[in-house]
Amino acid sequence: MLLGACATGPTLSQRLAAYIGDTEAQLIQAMGVPVRSYETEGVLFLQFERRGIVPLPAPDPFYNYGYWGYRPWPWRPWPSTPAYGEVRCDITFALRNQRVDSFTLHGDGC
Repeated sequence: MLLGACATGPTLSQRLAAYIGDTEAQLIQAMGVPVRSYETEGVLFLQFERRGIVPLPAPDPFYNYGYWGYRPWPWRPWPSTPAYGEVRCDITFALRNQRVDSFTLHGDGC
């Protein structure tokens, strides 16, 4: 039972690999409308965006270098404001012969 609690789900690459062999219509039905498409030499590239917001570490407290030396500021009147950052993953599928042949991932949110 304890091992089951530590198990994680499939990675993004493993989940996307399930689309290999699907048609363009099946891919769009599952992923939504692509943000970009490009066709060259018989290969159709469809790009999808995946974005998210993640919390960033809180900044260090303000330190005072006054008369008593290096010490934390004892009467800070406000808490640190939380900070957030955007992560992005661009997923590009390559379709050959009207079927998903491969995909690539780009970004810090992949």
